[in-house]
Amino acid sequence: MEHEDKLAKVLRYITRTVLLIISVFWFIFALLSGAEELGGGIIGIVRNSPNALPWLLLFVFVFVAWKWERIGGTIITAMGLLTIFLLDSYKEPFVFLLISLPLMILGSFLIISWYLTKEK
Repeated sequence: MEHEDKLAKVLRYITRTVLLIISVFWFIFALLSGAEELGGGIIGIVRNSPNALPWLLLFVFVFVAWKWERIGGTIITAMGLLTIFLLDSYKEPFVFLLISLPLMILGSFLIISWYLTKEK
Protein backbone atom coordinates (compact mmCIF):
# COMPACT_ATOMS: atom_id res chain seq x y z
CA MET A 1 0.00 0.00 0.00
CA GLU A 2 2.73 2.46 0.93
CA HIS A 3 4.53 1.76 -2.35
CA GLU A 4 1.36 2.70 -4.25
CA ASP A 5 1.07 5.94 -2.24
CA LYS A 6 4.65 6.89 -3.09
CA LEU A 7 4.15 5.97 -6.73
CA ALA A 8 0.93 7.99 -6.90
CA LYS A 9 2.59 11.00 -5.26
CA VAL A 10 5.64 10.92 -7.54
CA LEU A 11 3.49 10.37 -10.62
CA ARG A 12 1.17 13.19 -9.59
CA TYR A 13 3.88 15.81 -9.00
CA ILE A 14 5.99 14.95 -12.03
CA THR A 15 2.94 14.93 -14.29
CA ARG A 16 1.61 18.22 -12.97
CA THR A 17 5.00 19.88 -13.36
CA VAL A 18 5.52 18.61 -16.90
CA LEU A 19 1.99 19.66 -17.88
CA LEU A 20 2.56 23.12 -16.45
CA ILE A 21 5.80 23.48 -18.42
CA ILE A 22 4.14 22.20 -21.61
CA SER A 23 1.14 24.51 -21.28
CA VAL A 24 3.31 27.59 -20.66
CA PHE A 25 5.67 26.67 -23.52
CA TRP A 26 2.92 26.12 -26.09
CA PHE A 27 1.07 29.24 -24.96
CA ILE A 28 4.14 31.44 -25.39
CA PHE A 29 5.05 29.73 -28.66
CA ALA A 30 1.55 30.22 -30.07
CA LEU A 31 1.44 33.82 -28.87
CA LEU A 32 4.75 34.78 -30.46
CA SER A 33 4.85 32.51 -33.52
CA GLY A 34 2.77 34.71 -35.84
CA ALA A 35 3.27 38.06 -34.18
CA GLU A 36 5.99 39.20 -36.60
CA GLU A 37 3.71 38.80 -39.61
CA LEU A 38 0.89 40.72 -37.89
CA GLY A 39 2.82 43.91 -37.25
CA GLY A 40 5.52 42.80 -34.82
CA GLY A 41 6.06 44.01 -31.29
CA ILE A 42 3.21 44.36 -28.84
CA ILE A 43 0.69 45.07 -31.63
CA GLY A 44 1.60 41.81 -33.38
CA ILE A 45 1.34 39.85 -30.13
CA VAL A 46 -2.10 41.34 -29.39
CA ARG A 47 -3.31 40.60 -32.92
CA ASN A 48 -1.97 37.05 -32.69
CA SER A 49 -3.40 36.37 -29.22
CA PRO A 50 -6.45 34.40 -30.48
CA ASN A 51 -3.95 31.86 -31.81
CA ALA A 52 -2.83 31.17 -28.23
CA LEU A 53 -6.27 30.70 -26.65
CA PRO A 54 -6.36 26.88 -26.94
CA TRP A 55 -3.07 26.70 -25.05
CA LEU A 56 -4.39 29.05 -22.40
CA LEU A 57 -7.27 26.60 -22.12
CA LEU A 58 -4.73 23.81 -21.53
CA PHE A 59 -3.30 25.90 -18.69
CA VAL A 60 -6.80 26.09 -17.18
CA PHE A 61 -7.16 22.31 -17.55
CA VAL A 62 -3.84 21.83 -15.75
CA PHE A 63 -5.21 23.95 -12.91
CA VAL A 64 -8.34 21.77 -12.84
CA ALA A 65 -6.11 18.68 -12.76
CA TRP A 66 -4.26 20.18 -9.81
CA LYS A 67 -7.52 20.28 -7.85
CA TRP A 68 -9.34 17.22 -9.26
CA GLU A 69 -7.02 14.67 -10.84
CA ARG A 70 -9.59 12.39 -12.40
CA ILE A 71 -11.57 15.20 -14.04
CA GLY A 72 -8.47 17.10 -15.16
CA GLY A 73 -6.78 13.95 -16.41
CA THR A 74 -9.85 13.00 -18.41
CA ILE A 75 -10.11 16.49 -19.94
CA ILE A 76 -6.39 16.62 -20.79
CA THR A 77 -6.52 13.14 -22.34
CA ALA A 78 -9.56 14.20 -24.37
CA MET A 79 -7.74 17.36 -25.46
CA GLY A 80 -4.85 15.19 -26.65
CA LEU A 81 -7.28 13.07 -28.65
CA LEU A 82 -8.94 16.20 -30.05
CA THR A 83 -5.63 17.61 -31.23
CA ILE A 84 -5.24 14.55 -33.44
CA PHE A 85 -8.11 15.80 -35.57
CA LEU A 86 -8.02 19.56 -35.01
CA LEU A 87 -4.31 19.87 -35.74
CA ASP A 88 -4.28 16.96 -38.22
CA SER A 89 -1.46 15.39 -36.23
CA TYR A 90 -2.37 11.97 -37.61
CA LYS A 91 -0.86 13.21 -40.88
CA GLU A 92 2.34 14.51 -39.28
CA PRO A 93 4.13 12.10 -36.90
CA PHE A 94 6.31 14.93 -35.57
CA VAL A 95 3.28 16.97 -34.46
CA PHE A 96 1.62 13.84 -33.08
CA LEU A 97 4.69 12.98 -30.98
CA LEU A 98 5.16 16.58 -29.84
CA ILE A 99 1.59 17.59 -28.98
CA SER A 100 -1.06 14.86 -29.04
CA LEU A 101 0.78 11.91 -27.52
CA PRO A 102 2.24 13.76 -24.50
CA LEU A 103 -1.19 15.16 -23.61
CA MET A 104 -2.79 11.73 -23.81
CA ILE A 105 -0.03 10.07 -21.79
CA LEU A 106 0.14 12.77 -19.10
CA GLY A 107 -3.66 12.87 -18.78
CA SER A 108 -3.62 9.10 -18.34
CA PHE A 109 -0.92 9.41 -15.68
CA LEU A 110 -3.17 11.76 -13.70
CA ILE A 111 -6.02 9.26 -13.90
CA ILE A 112 -3.69 6.46 -12.78
CA SER A 113 -2.44 8.61 -9.90
CA TRP A 114 -6.01 9.30 -8.82
CA TYR A 115 -6.83 5.59 -9.03
CA LEU A 116 -3.82 4.59 -6.91
CA THR A 117 -4.79 7.15 -4.29
CA LYS A 118 -8.46 6.10 -4.38
CA GLU A 119 -7.55 2.46 -3.77
CA LYS A 120 -6.17 3.44 -0.38
